[in-house]
Amino acid sequence: MTTDELTEPKPSALFVCVHNAGRSQMAAGFLRALSDGAVEVRSAGSMPAEMINPTAVDAMLERGIDIRAERPKVLTDEAVQASDVVITMGCGDACPFYPGKRYEDWELADPAGQGIDAVRPIRDEIEKRVRHLLAELGVEPAA
Repeated sequence: MTTDELTEPKPSALFVCVHNAGRSQMAAGFLRALSDGAVEVRSAGSMPAEMINPTAVDAMLERGIDIRAERPKVLTDEAVQASDVVITMGCGDACPFYPGKRYEDWELADPAGQGIDAVRPIRDEIEKRVRHLLAELGVEPAA
């Protein structure tokens, strides 16, 4: 038996919102940081924005997580199929449903156009939910 055969695949999560510029990017940033590479992380949007919400970037930098290099990505069938968990965030019918996939819907306010004082509670709720997801996946948070 080879080492690859003994290694279990990493769990994977896909965060989906409409613009992939705030909520899903913050969630992906937290999951990347807190899983320290133990979880494969993806994010996408049903109608991606041009760039990441700068206020979401600032809110994450306050937590020491830099998402400035992230770019909004289009939701693809491949991303969904490659993910164990699909977490939608406020995209409703704009997000397709794939039978057989584990789904969660996180109802969260949209940080678009909001000031930092409105984005912080959204960020904090996302962090709490990401930590809960890590526990469900059996991954100990790195921080």
